[in-house]
Amino acid sequence: MTEEDSSAKMSEDVERYLKLNPPCSSAVASRTFKSSTPPCPDHVLENVLENVLQFLTSRCDRNAVSLVCRSWYRVEAQTRFEVFIGNCYSLSPARLTHRFKRVRSLVLKGKPRFADFNLMPPNWGAQFAPWVAATAKAYPWLEKLHLKRMFVTDDDLALLAESFPGFKELTLVCCEGFGTSGIALVANKCRQLKALDLMESEVTDDEVDWIFCFPEGETHLESLSFDCVESPINFKALEGLVVRSPFLKKLRTNRFVSLEELHQLMVRAPQLTSLGTGSFSPDNVPQGEQLPDYASAFRACKSIVCLSGFREFRPEYLLAISPVCANLTSLNFSYANISPHMLKPIIRNCHNIRVFWALDSIRDEGLQAVAATCKELRELRVFPFDPREDSEGPVSGVGLQAISEGCRKLESILYFCQRMTNKAVTAMSENCPQLTVFRLCIMGRHRPDHVTGKPMDEGFGAIVKNCQKLTRLAVSGLLTDEAFSYIGEYGKLIRTLSVAFAGNSDKALRYVLEGCPKLQKLEIRDSPFGDVGLRSGMHRYCNMRFVWLSSCVLSRGGCRDVAHALPNVVVEVFGSDGDDDDDTVTGDYVETLYLYRSLDGPRKAPKFVTIL
Repeated sequence: MTEEDSSAKMSEDVERYLKLNPPCSSAVASRTFKSSTPPCPDHVLENVLENVLQFLTSRCDRNAVSLVCRSWYRVEAQTRFEVFIGNCYSLSPARLTHRFKRVRSLVLKGKPRFADFNLMPPNWGAQFAPWVAATAKAYPWLEKLHLKRMFVTDDDLALLAESFPGFKELTLVCCEGFGTSGIALVANKCRQLKALDLMESEVTDDEVDWIFCFPEGETHLESLSFDCVESPINFKALEGLVVRSPFLKKLRTNRFVSLEELHQLMVRAPQLTSLGTGSFSPDNVPQGEQLPDYASAFRACKSIVCLSGFREFRPEYLLAISPVCANLTSLNFSYANISPHMLKPIIRNCHNIRVFWALDSIRDEGLQAVAATCKELRELRVFPFDPREDSEGPVSGVGLQAISEGCRKLESILYFCQRMTNKAVTAMSENCPQLTVFRLCIMGRHRPDHVTGKPMDEGFGAIVKNCQKLTRLAVSGLLTDEAFSYIGEYGKLIRTLSVAFAGNSDKALRYVLEGCPKLQKLEIRDSPFGDVGLRSGMHRYCNMRFVWLSSCVLSRGGCRDVAHALPNVVVEVFGSDGDDDDDTVTGDYVETLYLYRSLDGPRKAPKFVTIL
């Protein structure tokens, strides 16, 4: 159900109830019944509202409902079972547990996204420890945890495993600090576990056989992902676990699972719908020995709709996935150095693909093949195989324009390239007006239109003009203030804006901060924005999740002005490596500013972080 549908449903339910049971407010009661009939107690209306709010699942709608009045605020808190916290420092764990008493599912995010680009010191913070300690006491019935960019220790996982007897789902995305011993405790203690997904996280090898730690007997597992675990696993234990998990639908293995072993797992679990192949290469097989029929294994897994992995793959075995291509809705080649020649025989059968990720090794030629076949494509991501800025790059505006002409239902795109043209970006805006996410990363500093040599203002201007549903935008290349004036004028729904190596002056930042009313997250690096541009957003920062500026031209005084004017906003300044306090400021120059709203004030920060 969409947010609009849920809002409409709530309104209909409220109207229907009020028609059958008109509100008995004290004013109406005094006029109609005088003193003979007492006013309707508030708790009766709260009970009615509680029954209505159960149909409201969108967190945006629930936040709006909680602002109506004190009574609605109280009832909404009583009926909230799922909580999303986009910044772990926006409030304290105590505030969470004080307001919401019945939480069963918690999504918690830590470091901002630029941490993925090594722009944040590794020991900056985002510890999970205070959160697990608080929730262990307040929510013993907690069932689901989704953590992103958090620092999670083995002790945290041990407390989690001991505190939540009915725990069912753990997802760790881009997390660090824990190892296989912590995962072993979760596997062993959480007997109701349905999902254990480790994605893009750093997992220390403690030489613990964590897969063997799952309890004996039939499990409840529906999803198991460990493709980021860079240590060998006990395959016999994994095979036994798969056999004991009849409900398993999603399995993503790491590169230490060979193609022969993957074949055995597929034979054991033909019910899989999502498969991460890990390594797609067989072990060393003696010459003359016949290999298993991998294609028959895929043919038997008729339910597979999502394929990923393909680490250390052998091209000659790639065609083995052909039997499932017609059913695929998602195909991820983002770890496989696949050429157009390898891709074409596969992609020509993938008519139902909605999500496609790949390295730029598929070249413009491969993207043209995708455009010719994948008419239902909704999301495309093209990552760089060789991110060096001095290379020409194998994909360009030619591939982008081909995608726009062939995949007109496209809604989200992330595209890394070295060469781009305004013509290709404009074509994308005209052919794919349903875009909600447009992230174009032209690698290198200030790269203009590859053909005309002009700034990329026209192309990005067309994107914000023609794609009226756009909520996320990443800009790069040679851009002047004019491009940002377009963003401020037309980007009325943009919630996340990422900027790198762009803009001429503070006017560009002012256009965005004054013109984008929905803006929640602003990420800027290596751009000529200073104190004047920063101060232009004073009226916005209290309603934004965060603002990140690194390698700009900010002064300590300008940052301090913002901190003094906005007491509910935390302003942190620090360097990129965090070795000592001198890295935070060189003279009066601030290397990195991280600004975010908080209900509980500044955190206890490490020494290299200065909170103004």
